[in-house]
This record gives sequence, structure tokens and C-alpha cells, in this order.
Amino acid sequence: LKKVEDLTRIVARYAGTIKFHQVDFTEAQLALVDACPENMLTVVMRRLMLLVSEKLARRQKAKCLITGESLGQVASQTLEAIAATDAITTMPIFRPLIGTDKNETIEIARRIGTYETSILPYEDCCTVFVSKHPKTHPSLLDVEIAEEGLDLEALADAVLDKIDTYPIKAYTN
Repeated sequence: LKKVEDLTRIVARYAGTIKFHQVDFTEAQLALVDACPENMLTVVMRRLMLLVSEKLARRQKAKCLITGESLGQVASQTLEAIAATDAITTMPIFRPLIGTDKNETIEIARRIGTYETSILPYEDCCTVFVSKHPKTHPSLLDVEIAEEGLDLEALADAVLDKIDTYPIKAYTN
């Protein structure tokens, strides 16, 4: 959590005070691990995260979601995986980094001061619950079959009930 808060403080230099939403996905992810085929875990987890994000955004009266995805950087960022993930929401999703390659992203991170913090090692929900062999080109039908027996709406609502929100201000030097 500290690493993410530190990165948020750096970004706050450019954006001003940021409303930080601390989200605990652990229980929901454990439910996914129990019910979902291992090769579909990443895309189903991302769909759940997007569903939670959409519900939170609507509570906040936001009009869209913005992500930092870059096409092809990781298994969950293939065109098929992104399309299957997006199908869970009706809210527009903007991806300003979608066409940037890894080196361009690193250069941007260096320029804004987030790179050194971003490469620090830590475990997050994506590293702890990662699939060993994720399906990189899932169809929506693949995802729907993987989600049979899961109630993503109920899981999302349970996650939303535990969100902790607080302001994060920029570091001052």
C-alpha cells in the first residue's frame, strides 16, 4: 500500500490532491481462485476490478474510466482480452497509453518522477493471484463460461462495502 500511496503523492504534484480509494480484493480473489479455471483467472479478475471501478465511478458521478493499459505489454492486454474485459461495463473507458511501447512508458515515468518508485518490488493482488499460463486471446464466450457459478455483481458489491477513501496530497520538498 505504501508504494501506491507514494506514487499517488508524486502524481499529485501534477493533479493536486487526489481522492485515493483503497480497495481490498483479497476475499473476492479467493472466491475467483476457487471457482474459476486457472487460465482464465487474470481476465475474470480484471473484469471484476472493472465492474468495481464502474460502480465506484457512478457513485462519484464520473462519466468515464481511465486506465494505464498499453496494448500487448502483458497477457491481459491483448486486443481480445481487453475486449472481453470491457464487455462487463457500459461506461466509456479511455486508455491514453494504449499505443505506447514499454520504453516510451518508462521515459514518461522518469520525466514525471514515478519510475524509481514504480520499480520497487512489492506484492500486490496481480502478482499474488497471477495465472501461470493465462489465456491470452479469450473470447467473451470463454469468459462467460469461466464465470459460470460466480456472482460478480455480489462480489463487486462486497468489495465496494469495504473501500477506504482518503485524500493524498503531493510530497512537499
